[in-house]
Amino acid sequence: ICDVLTQAVFFHFETPLEKTGQIKDVGQEDGTANSEHGEEEMEVESEKEEEKPKAGGAFSSALSSLNVLRPGEIPDAAFIHAARKKRQMARELGDFTPVDSEPGKGRLVREDENDASDDEDDDEKRRIVFTVKEKSQRQKIAEEIGIEGSDDEALVAGEQDEELSRWEQEQIRKGINIPQVQPSQPAEVNNVYYQNTYQTLSYGSSYGIPYTYAAYGSSETKSQKTDNTVPFKTPSNEMTPVTIDLVKKQLKDRLDSMKEMHKANRQQYEKHQQSQEDSTKAIERLEGSSGGIGERYKFLQEMRGYVQDLLECFSEKVPLINELESAMHQLYKQRASRLVQRRQDDIKDESSEFSSHSNKALMAPNLDSFGRDRVIYQEQVKRRTAEREARRARRRQAREQTGKMADHLEGLSSDDEETSTDITNFNLERDRILKESSKVFEDVVESFYSIDCIKSQFEAWRSKYFASYKDAYIGLCLPKLFNPLIRLQLLTWTPLEGKCRDFETMLWFESLLFYGCEEQEQVKDDADISLLPTIVERVVLPKLTVISENIWDPFSTTQTSRMVAMVQKLIDGYPSVVNAENKNTQMLLKALLLRMRRTLDDDVFMPLYPKNILENKNSGPYLFFQRQFWSSVKLLGNFLQWYGILSNKTLQELSIDGLLNRYILMAFQNSEYGEDSIKKAQSVIACFPKQWFTNLTGDKTISQLENFCRYLVHLADTIYRNSIGCSDVEKRNAREHIKQIIKLLASIRALDHAVTVANDHNVKEFKILIEGK
Repeated sequence: ICDVLTQAVFFHFETPLEKTGQIKDVGQEDGTANSEHGEEEMEVESEKEEEKPKAGGAFSSALSSLNVLRPGEIPDAAFIHAARKKRQMARELGDFTPVDSEPGKGRLVREDENDASDDEDDDEKRRIVFTVKEKSQRQKIAEEIGIEGSDDEALVAGEQDEELSRWEQEQIRKGINIPQVQPSQPAEVNNVYYQNTYQTLSYGSSYGIPYTYAAYGSSETKSQKTDNTVPFKTPSNEMTPVTIDLVKKQLKDRLDSMKEMHKANRQQYEKHQQSQEDSTKAIERLEGSSGGIGERYKFLQEMRGYVQDLLECFSEKVPLINELESAMHQLYKQRASRLVQRRQDDIKDESSEFSSHSNKALMAPNLDSFGRDRVIYQEQVKRRTAEREARRARRRQAREQTGKMADHLEGLSSDDEETSTDITNFNLERDRILKESSKVFEDVVESFYSIDCIKSQFEAWRSKYFASYKDAYIGLCLPKLFNPLIRLQLLTWTPLEGKCRDFETMLWFESLLFYGCEEQEQVKDDADISLLPTIVERVVLPKLTVISENIWDPFSTTQTSRMVAMVQKLIDGYPSVVNAENKNTQMLLKALLLRMRRTLDDDVFMPLYPKNILENKNSGPYLFFQRQFWSSVKLLGNFLQWYGILSNKTLQELSIDGLLNRYILMAFQNSEYGEDSIKKAQSVIACFPKQWFTNLTGDKTISQLENFCRYLVHLADTIYRNSIGCSDVEKRNAREHIKQIIKLLASIRALDHAVTVANDHNVKEFKILIEGK
């Protein structure tokens, strides 16, 4: 029953190619002898079936209802059993009719079958066998013993195994004796029938011979489908001998395969683990960075609001600071201008007092030589004269107390004494300005005007977020930001006064001294390092410029010394800022030069008197002349204090061309030739920087001193002529004076003039005088 059920199911689902007999036997080369033996068996069976009586028509009609099977329905065991019994009875009764006994009906059935399976035929034709057909066991044995494929019949003929031959016959008989199930109503076209074309089990399948499926039908159908047969590779039933080594080898191969797979899985696992760790770290980093960005955003927003408030505060307070600074500068300027104007008035008063009265007759009786009202002018002159003499008396008394009276010369002291009224007014105005300055930030909280508080805000920004701090160019903005606050502290600062405090000791300087100089490594091109030099450039230098132009008095040796010391300190302490290429430094030097030129034009005055008037050394004209001469020499010394700061060309133009050759030499020519002129010449030469003459080559001095050298030569000649006919003592004194003149010429490197004087006056100690210069 199982065999019949299997073959019936296989028959029901067989492909159209199998039904139409398109599949050929693919193992014909291995079963030639078996095929012949099968044909003989089939003939014996046919003879036996023909001998059976033809009976059973009634039973066939009774079972006709079992032949009806719906399309696609699988027959059950009962149906198959009934069909088998029906066929068996038909054979016994002699009522068995082959499927293809009716040529017309068989042809129609096959044509319908072929029509229904056209699509399936196309699909089967597209199928390609990709596997190589395995060799049968017989072929393998033949290859081992060296028999060719054509000798397969000899191998078959030599097979003597009876059990194998009996098994082959049973298999062939089973394939032939499959019963056929035919429909009971052949007139109905839609009835489903079962064709008796079963696939036979190929001979020798257990030996690895591929199965061969051949459809049994009419010869017509076979001839039509012969060329369309497709071989199918069937699994071999050959059993390989199993040994321990084979099992070990397979287990070892499987173990190696599993190890390789495990290794690959381990690597993949480690890769996933590393990826997970990287992802976790990235998440943590991003979470941390997002938190930092939030704090950074919050901090920068706070700084933005703070800076905006600070700038709004400064926009309101800076104009007040500018007004206070201007008021303070104006106060000092007024005091300096008042002192300069008083000096100029004193010079005019004395000059007019001792001038010639030759033009008085041409003037109106009520006007003086300058066209002023004589009565009013005389009253003002008397008042100024009394004040002037009182100041001179007080200065003389002070020198006597200090023991400097013997070395003092009239004109070397600075008349900068102020009256009590002027001092009181100055102090009141100064206190008012300071009081106003203290109220500038009285309505502002400390964090917006205290340098320490503002500095701490930007220091926190620098320490936390230096990149954004640098990108915002805060280092370049801080000097401008601190500018008004520092100017407010420098409101009363002036280096011309003795009690002036050094700016490097002020609170703002000490607070900003170490800004940007943390222990961490300094960043290249950090603008915070140059914070103080930049403040000095933008705050201190402009203030010094204002002081030099409006407050500094070049006639005052004390003020000049303090001013020179301050500028020299800036040059030495801040060389990157205070240099010739800096704009603010250039403005400062320009202000100094303008102030010195204005002094030369407005304040220097050298009176000219006849020698007979100057013979009386106690007269007013003589004292006035001496005072003006020594004030000019003092001014010359003040100018030359700027050596090393101003260029030599500028200094020589101001001091020699503008002062010595223009005023002092004129006074020399009106002076008495003798010891007094030599003393004055020594004082003038003492003002010259020695560096001017150390690098000179040759026998000539600088060109600007030629007039002064000619005067010294003329002075020596005059002294020699005046000594002719005098006593030996006077001649000896005259000769000493000539030697001093030679020394003076040698000290300014005027060797040509010194040799001329020595030769003219027969001075043999020339080399000693030159070496002892």
